[in-house]
Amino acid sequence: MARTKLPPYLDERGYLYRLEKAREIAARTAGRDWRSTARADQLPPPGDWRIWLIMAGRGFGKSRAINEWAIEQARRYPKSRGALVAATAADARDVIVEGESGILNIAPPDFMPKYSPARRRLEFPNGSIATHFSADEPNRLRGPQFHWAICDELAAWRFEAAFDNLLLGVRLGIDPRIAIATTPRPVPLIRRLLDDPTCVITRGATYENADNLAPAFLDAILSRYAGTRLGRQEIEGEMVDDIAGTLWQYGWIERARLITAPELLRVVVAVDPAVTAHAGSDETGIVAVGVALIDGLPHGYILGDHSLKATPDEWARMAINAYHQHHADRVIAEVNNGGDLVAHTLRTVDANVPITQVRASRGKAARAEPIAALYEQGRVHHVGVFAALEDQMCRWTPTGSTSPDRVDALVWALHDLLIENTPTGKPLRLKLDW
Repeated sequence: MARTKLPPYLDERGYLYRLEKAREIAARTAGRDWRSTARADQLPPPGDWRIWLIMAGRGFGKSRAINEWAIEQARRYPKSRGALVAATAADARDVIVEGESGILNIAPPDFMPKYSPARRRLEFPNGSIATHFSADEPNRLRGPQFHWAICDELAAWRFEAAFDNLLLGVRLGIDPRIAIATTPRPVPLIRRLLDDPTCVITRGATYENADNLAPAFLDAILSRYAGTRLGRQEIEGEMVDDIAGTLWQYGWIERARLITAPELLRVVVAVDPAVTAHAGSDETGIVAVGVALIDGLPHGYILGDHSLKATPDEWARMAINAYHQHHADRVIAEVNNGGDLVAHTLRTVDANVPITQVRASRGKAARAEPIAALYEQGRVHHVGVFAALEDQMCRWTPTGSTSPDRVDALVWALHDLLIENTPTGKPLRLKLDW
């Protein structure tokens, strides 16, 4: 029986992808022509451009578009050199190279590259080579030269120098170009590209790729983000600027966002209870926050936003559930409007939960300002995305009339963990320039 010829996935260690994987790729890509199946907004624009920026919502097909463009460049210019750059080394490998829309999964059988993980290199049949890089290591992009490059999720890159070094290195051949895919965020690098006359921009929303997205994904993302500031950014692909006068900026939250928290020293659940319980009532803010020491400094970690509009019994049960869910040490409860009834309501659900009652002696802005300063310093991290909380943070202004219940709970928790009762045992005193 003749042996089936596998695509050239051989790396230095002699590892071959499974035969089933090779057959699956061959079956999926046989006879396909990306330009005949792609949407018009996934194809590179005509004309003389240096940079193509796809700024669109999640699920739009941005990564697929730039990965297909990279394959086209490698085929069009034999023996060319390309750069594949993502926010981290894992992103470069998992999204650009090996992802569902990665080059190894979409390249046609007659142009399947050989992947050498140790060298971070894809070698195409015509001699073209593409090397993947992490934007977290900008100096690796200082020196190498390229004919073309792609950048994934540029707005999430930590160091603008990574893009500057790449831009200077894409200088080979007669028509060096860069294709970029990103969700829009109001960071300086994206603003710079929007003003660059050599940059052409493709915009789009999640909905435009609905035919290729799982209904469960669409339902989840719409139910979570629709109608929020974050939804305008993550779904509509809109550049949402920070509102003048707010204490928080979305960029601060995004730069410090994490997927998982480190080992925490303490966890508290803060509650800012609503005074009434009817259709027009305010929400009860319920936010879980932890603290850890990083390089000797306390950092805060937002673990959960459980805020809701509810009766006293309902919000008390939610707060106690959050206390147990996050293995908290105590509940911090504001009692300005409820006095001892707030603690009593919580103890009717669980009499054993430790409760610290706090009373506001200063205005909301005075309490929030030092917390906003910690966000600006990168000392507070959201572990995941809390769309409603972040929307309220980045929209509330101290001169506004709205009551930011989620923000109040957040501020009480962070005050307790990072300012009043720090892990170092010394209260934090910030010199603020507001």
